[in-house]
Amino acid sequence: MHLRSRERALRGVAAGLAMAALALFAAAPALAQQAAPAASVTAPKTAPPATVAASLPAASSQLPLDVDRDPSPSPDPDPALQPIGNTPPAPIDKIGRAAGGKYTLRENAYEVRLNASVFDQTGRSVETLGKDAFHVYEDGVPQTIASFRHEDLPVSLGILIDSSGSMYDKRAAVDQASLDLVKLSNPEDEAFLVDFSYEAFIDQDFTNDINKLQQGLGYIKSSGGTAIYDALVASADYLSKNAKHPKQVLLVVTDGEDNASSATLEAAIRRIQEFDGPVIYSIGLLFGDDANNKGEVRSARRVLETLSEETGGQAYFPKSVKEVDAIAKEVANDIRTQYTIAYHSTKSPALGGYRQVHVEAREKGYSKLSVRTRTGYYPRVADTASAKTDSGTPSP
Repeated sequence: MHLRSRERALRGVAAGLAMAALALFAAAPALAQQAAPAASVTAPKTAPPATVAASLPAASSQLPLDVDRDPSPSPDPDPALQPIGNTPPAPIDKIGRAAGGKYTLRENAYEVRLNASVFDQTGRSVETLGKDAFHVYEDGVPQTIASFRHEDLPVSLGILIDSSGSMYDKRAAVDQASLDLVKLSNPEDEAFLVDFSYEAFIDQDFTNDINKLQQGLGYIKSSGGTAIYDALVASADYLSKNAKHPKQVLLVVTDGEDNASSATLEAAIRRIQEFDGPVIYSIGLLFGDDANNKGEVRSARRVLETLSEETGGQAYFPKSVKEVDAIAKEVANDIRTQYTIAYHSTKSPALGGYRQVHVEAREKGYSKLSVRTRTGYYPRVADTASAKTDSGTPSP
C-alpha cells in the first residue's frame, strides 16, 4: 500500500486527454480525404471519453509516490526521494579481545526510543519529572535508561483526513483545525497532508508552509468509502522513508469505521509497529446522522482507541465540529511537552519477535502516575552475523 499523488494523478488525466486530442487533430486530414468520394458518408465521431480513461492506471493500484504516473514525460521531473529520517537505530557495539589476542566488534544492543506523556490521578499532565522517576520494562525485564530528554523536539507529522462522502458537512471545521495544529507546532516541524476514501492520496508533501498546506486541503473532494487502515499503513511507510525527524506522529480524522481497506486492524497495527512508530492521534467525529447506528459507532470508537493506545497516542471523540479545533490545540501541546526516553534492549534484535514495553513513573508528592507510550515494537535490525574480527572475518 502506497500513497498516490493527487496533483500528479490529476495531471496524468489532463495529459491523457491532451494526447487523445492531438491524435484526433493529426488524423483529421486523412479522415477528410476518405470521406470526400462519398458525400453521403457520415463524418467520424470523436472517440468516447471511456477510451481515454481505459489507458489510465486503475484507481485501485496504490503506486509508490516516487513512481511517475504521467502517461507522458513531465517537464518538471521529481527529485529522487532520499530514505532519511526514521532509519533503524544503530546497535551499540562493544570491542573486546578474543582468543589469540585479536579484537572483535560485537553488536549486542538495540536502541528503543519512547515518547511518553505522564498524568496524575485527575488526568492533568505532569511535566516536572526527572530521569530517575521513570522505570522501563521490556517483556517484564527492567531496562536501563540510556538517554532522557524533556524538551520541545521537532516532529515529522502526517495529517490524514477522511474524504468519504459523509465528511462533506464537517470539512470546513476539520480543515481549520488541521491548519491550527501546524501553526501551534514547533517551527522546525514538517507536515504532509493525506486524504483517503477508497484510496489514499498525498495532497501536500512535507512542508512547514501553512499556505502550501491550505492549498493541499483545497484538493480534497468528499466522496467514496473509508479505508482507514490502508491509509495509515501507507502513511507510516511514507514517514519511515522520507521523514527528517526521528519523532513522528500521524493524526487521523474520520467520521466512521473502516469499510474499504485490504488490511485488517490487527495487520495494520503490526505493520505500523514494524516501522518503529509512529504515534497515532485519532479524532472520531461520531455524531449527527452517522451516530444513529449504535453498533457501528461502538465499533468505530473501539478501532480508533486501539490504534492510538497501541502506538502511544490518544483518541478523541468530540460531540460537535465546534470542539475539533480545541482538540487540535490539545494534541499540539501534548506532542511538544512529551518526555523522550531511550534504552538499549537487553534482548538481542537477532531474535526478532514482538517486544512488549511498559513504563512506570514514581515521584514524591504523587500517589499514582500513569504513563502513556507505545505498548511494544518489532526490532528492525537485520539478522546478520553479530561479530566480526578486525580483519573482517567472522569471529570464532
